[in-house]
Formats: sequence, C-alpha cells, structure tokens
Amino acid sequence: MPGRGSVRAEKLTRVDALSQQFLGHPLTAVVAVRGVPAAALQKMRRELRARGTPITVAPNSAIRHALEKAASERSSLRPLLEQVRDQTAVLSAEGNPFSLYQQFLKTRSPTPARGGEIAPADILVPAQTTNFKPGPIVGELQHAGFPAAIEKGKVVLKKDTLIVHAGQPISREVAGMLTRLEIFPLEVGLNLRAVVDGGVYYPPEVLSVDLDERRAALARAARQAIGLAVEVGYATPATLPALVARAHRRALAVAIATGYATKETIEPLFAKAMREAAAVGKLIGP
Repeated sequence: MPGRGSVRAEKLTRVDALSQQFLGHPLTAVVAVRGVPAAALQKMRRELRARGTPITVAPNSAIRHALEKAASERSSLRPLLEQVRDQTAVLSAEGNPFSLYQQFLKTRSPTPARGGEIAPADILVPAQTTNFKPGPIVGELQHAGFPAAIEKGKVVLKKDTLIVHAGQPISREVAGMLTRLEIFPLEVGLNLRAVVDGGVYYPPEVLSVDLDERRAALARAARQAIGLAVEVGYATPATLPALVARAHRRALAVAIATGYATKETIEPLFAKAMREAAAVGKLIGP
C-alpha cells in the first residue's frame, strides 16, 4: 500500500501537469460529463483525441488547484474556476473556440428518458397513428396524459400534445410511453461549460452560434455592399471590374444610339440600320 507521502506527491504531480497543460495552450475549456455512460465517454474521448482536442478527466479538487496555480500566471483562466462543479473534465488545445463548440455539439445524441429527469425543453408529442394494437395500451396512454383513442382499428393520438413543460420533471410513466413511441427527449454527450482563448472568456451562450448561417449572412452583406458601391460609382479593388464593365456597356449604348462607328459598334449599327430599313420598307409597301 502506498504511503500518504507518495499519494500526496502523486496528487501534486497531477496538479503540476494540469497547470502546465493549461499554460502550454492558448485554449482551455471546462467540460461537463454528467450522465455520459462510460463506454460512450471513451468513444467521444477517442474521437476528440483524433481531432487534436483530447480531454482530461480528473478530480474536481485537482482541476481547481491546477487552475488556481495557472491563473497566478495567466489571470484570464480564473473565471473557469466557477465552472468546476459536478462531474468535470478539461481540455487544452490550439484552435478556434467556436469550432470547438461545434465539435462538442456533434458528440451529443438523443437518448430516452427513464423518469425523474428534468425536461431540457418542452416535450411535444405530435398527433399520429401508432403501431400499437388496440387493447390496454389505450388506457395506459390516457392515464399518462396522452390523447389516445381507437380509430378504424388503430390506436391514434388525436392531437399534438405538450406532455412535459421545459424545466419540469419527466415522470416514470410518461418516460416509458415516450420510449415506446420512440420519442427520445434527452441528449447524451459532452457539454462545453466555458472556454478561455488567450485572454478572452467565452460562456456557452456566446459560442452557441450557427456558423453556416453567419458565413451566409456575411457573404450576403458583402454582395450587397459591393452592389451598393457599384451603384454609386465608389471605386475599390472589389468594385473596379464591375464599374469598368458597366461604363463599357453604357459607352457602347451611347455610341450605338448616336451612330458612332467603331470596331465594336459597327456590327450592331448595321443590324440597327437593317431593322430600320425593313420597317421603312413595310411602311412604303410593295
């Protein structure tokens, strides 16, 4: 059996290693692992390690001590101490905190409720024809609050039903019926509590953005800005090609309208003359 001294030395070594890990990377995050089955957690850890963002699971006391030690050299890490609670892991890496948040979203997957959990959002059960055979199941559904009935020999839920409000507990009875209906209201996965990137602290509500929509919005704004700049004749490297092309088209139009012959206008001028001659010919008649 190892003595107290060796155990303490081991803990100090772990704290020092974690502290150096935090200081050795620009990005440090605190991750919640509550409710993630061991097998699923190992799979997620392998996937994140393959992407270059391995997570470290350690006792909260070790994480706190390591953060306090690292924060004495980099004060921006100190707010992360408030996030070290419940079952916690940490990671330190290179990269973008918004991309990291998206990676963690991909670790999450729907899972059935067992009863006793708090609904993270409203649980809406849509009207539908179920696969249940008529029988006692109708009464069981009704007792649990589902609007069940028998129509044309089939068990149906007659209308959309908000069965559990967000923030309310999911009863065991409701949980069982949701599972039988293949409605999985919970998610299992790693939850990013907060990230420090350099000197900036990012809570999850800041990181929770739709990157694809933001890119699309930025592209739309760029197109609209270029369109406006071209319309008012504002010359920039981005608008010059469009401005020159527009000036060229307008110059050609003026030259053709005034009958000014050049290599570029001679062909449309002849075509215009032929159309006018044909029109005059129709007016004169045979």
